[in-house]
Amino acid sequence: MSDPYSTLGVARTATEAEIKSAYRKLAKELHPDRNKDNPKASERFSEVTRAYDLLSDKAKRGQFDRGEIDADGNPANPFAGMGGGFGGGGQRGFRPEDFQGVGSGDMDLGDLFEGLFGGGAARRGTASGFGSRRPPPPPRKGADIGYRLTVPFVDAAARRDQRITLADGRTIDLKLPAGVESGTQMRLKGKGQDGPGGKGDGLVTVDVASHPFFRREGDHIRLDLPITLDEALRGAKVKCPTVDGPVMLTIQPGTGGGTVMRLKGKGWSTKAGSRGDQLVALEIQLPDDRAELERRLQGWTDPGNPREKLGL
Repeated sequence: MSDPYSTLGVARTATEAEIKSAYRKLAKELHPDRNKDNPKASERFSEVTRAYDLLSDKAKRGQFDRGEIDADGNPANPFAGMGGGFGGGGQRGFRPEDFQGVGSGDMDLGDLFEGLFGGGAARRGTASGFGSRRPPPPPRKGADIGYRLTVPFVDAAARRDQRITLADGRTIDLKLPAGVESGTQMRLKGKGQDGPGGKGDGLVTVDVASHPFFRREGDHIRLDLPITLDEALRGAKVKCPTVDGPVMLTIQPGTGGGTVMRLKGKGWSTKAGSRGDQLVALEIQLPDDRAELERRLQGWTDPGNPREKLGL
């Protein structure tokens, strides 16, 4: 793969947001579903996805910028910087003064190179010695294919299986991993492009959709639940939605607005495989037509001070 910054068309100083924006623009343009008759677009899509995978990982991006790994994430030349004698790009090689104090009785340089590079095998004429021909690299697998999968909020929380259509038109059901969240990646072995060494993989990146009334707080899910003044005053059993379906919630008489109730095990899927809780904040809602309520309260005022704990 070429330089990942060039592949995404961003500068080396680009921020995470700029890198993400560039990837989304290219991925939308090159996605296999939009280019079924253009195999080069599919190859380009895979290259763009690999570049984004490297640059969106802070650790890998730092290693690439420092020259520790190449654009494919493989370690860089292990002999880099060891000296001109080993292709060090102008660095000095071994010099006689580097071995001052090492006499013939102290160390045999042949033994030194044997320890470093397996020189004994070279004397025996095996392929591991200097000047011998290296075995050809194994045939490369086909390119990986990247996918974006948008998962409904309630499905991600409960880890419901998701169906995805592959570049070849086939559909498969995916089991979401524990602790799934936006940015989670799943690797589909052998679901990439064909190559001399076999098929590449499919790389699925998850986007969790937002929800109109559920919101995630760590491993918990929060919900604001409206109740009537009558239900708060006298108590009641009311329906409460959860990501697993509605449940009955018992409101105790005299419950105040802002009270938070906890539903065990109705929250988000954790990385440990368990579930967080659902936190239900009660909101007392006055009736739209308050004339009857005002008539009944005529001449009555609450003598309490609900803001006393605030020092007011």
